[in-house]
Formats: sequence, C-alpha cells, structure tokens
Amino acid sequence: MSEDQFIYQIASRCCRATRRAESAREFTLINQCKTEVWPAVTPGESFGGGGYALRAGESVVFTAPVGWSGRVWGRTGCTFDSAGNGTCETGGCGTSLQCESASGAAPATLAEFTLAATDYYDVSLVDGFNLPVVVTPTPTSANWTGCAPAGCDGDLRRGCPSELAVKGDGGKVVACRSACDVFGTDQYCCRGQYANPVACQPTFYSKKFKAACPAAYSYAYDDPSSIFTCAQSPDYTITFCSSNMKQSVCSYRDSRLVCSGSGRSTSSGLMLLLLLLVYSLGSRI
Repeated sequence: MSEDQFIYQIASRCCRATRRAESAREFTLINQCKTEVWPAVTPGESFGGGGYALRAGESVVFTAPVGWSGRVWGRTGCTFDSAGNGTCETGGCGTSLQCESASGAAPATLAEFTLAATDYYDVSLVDGFNLPVVVTPTPTSANWTGCAPAGCDGDLRRGCPSELAVKGDGGKVVACRSACDVFGTDQYCCRGQYANPVACQPTFYSKKFKAACPAAYSYAYDDPSSIFTCAQSPDYTITFCSSNMKQSVCSYRDSRLVCSGSGRSTSSGLMLLLLLLVYSLGSRI
C-alpha cells in the first residue's frame, strides 16, 4: 500500500458518521499481493456471502456480528463465471464463489477468530500454507494499549520441501501442504497416542513452518506462541501478502488518531494535517 493510499484510508475512516454497533467489529481485508485474491469467510453471511474477488491493492470492509466466530482465508488462481461457479488453484470451497458455511480445501493459510469479552485469534498453518496472512488488531478507543499481530509475512512457498509442494501451471509452487496431509500418520496429525500436547511434539516439517512464520500455528499443539488474545474489543485488519507484520494500522477514535502496536495516539492537529494532505492529493488527480 502506498503512502497516498494509507493517508486516504485514515481520512475516509475518520469521516464516517455512523458509529458501529456496540460490540460489533469491523474487519478490513487488504490484498497486498501482486495478483488477484479471492477471500473466503465462514460463516460468511455478514461478509458478502463469504466470497468475492479482491484485486491487487484493493481492500474491503465488513462488520462482523456480536460474538462472531469463524475463519478467513485467501483463495488463489480462481476462475468463476457470471453465476459464481468455478474452481480455484488453492483454497477453494467446492465450485462456489461464495463459501458461506463451506470449508476451504487444504492447503490454505487460515485466520481464525472467536470474538467475546476477550477475543481469541490466530493464523494457522496446520492445514498447510498458500498465502502470507497477517491479522492486526485495530484500535477502537483512544485508550488503546496495544494487542499483538498474528500470522506470517514470510512466504513458505519459496522454501517448501519438495515432498510437500503443490505446483501449478509451469511448475511454479503455489502452496505448501502440511505433513499430516501428505503422510497421514498419527505423529504428524497429533492423533491416536499422539493426541495430547506432551506426546505430539514439533517435527522436522513443523519446525520449518515455525522458522518461517514464528507467530502462526505450525502444528496442532503449537498453542503457547501461536494463539493471541485481546480484551479491548478491537476491529481487525487482515492483510494478504503483508511485507511487514510490525506495520501499524491506525484509526480515528475520540478525536485522536490511534495506531496498533505501541498504543500511541495522535492529536486532532495531525489529523487535520492528514486531511489537508488528502485534499492536496485529490486536487492532483
């Protein structure tokens, strides 16, 4: 996202007159990939039916209902007709553009949420990897003290072991399968005698996933470093192909510009400056 686009998004959010419903949350999905992505959401009734196209550089905003719990992922290499029927190279939910309640086909990078008084969120590679995905809690109050981002800004497709690699047209690696999906053993799948956190330990493959994506689930019992909580009722930004997990996401709350990460806020004086910059940019278009 360019600096001009960033300033424009801040200004457009600050000028919204309608206050979001109490405890409902805004989800902003951003495609920073170089190609089109087809986000999928389940349950997706409040997210445009759970599926749509997002061109490179585009973003879209939805409001999740109170207490929403679900998954978000990106599909790649999709082709759909005017009726919304088609197929995807990775992450497809059958032959439908709108997933609603259907799960995505592995391998797919999953962002998972449970919204409550204390939110739980994570990015999981347990079902494999098809896109870098970063989840950033976004401030909803000037009293924001910060909640950590989750996910992965590395690209596992580049170093995927050959035995896990999914190749598309031309032999390019388009996704990386999990060891459980490929080999199906109890040890890799954390089942049977391995169905507990003591017996199910990191493997050669999950360690490779973890090295590339330290803030994402690499196997089923990777909880201590992979599940995140936030008790500040945040909104969320989900970025596909983010190049920097530490990049701040800002919103305008209570006459202050509040940014994720450090809990810093900026007075309305700077916001006025940003608005003037937006006006200046607009006059050049």
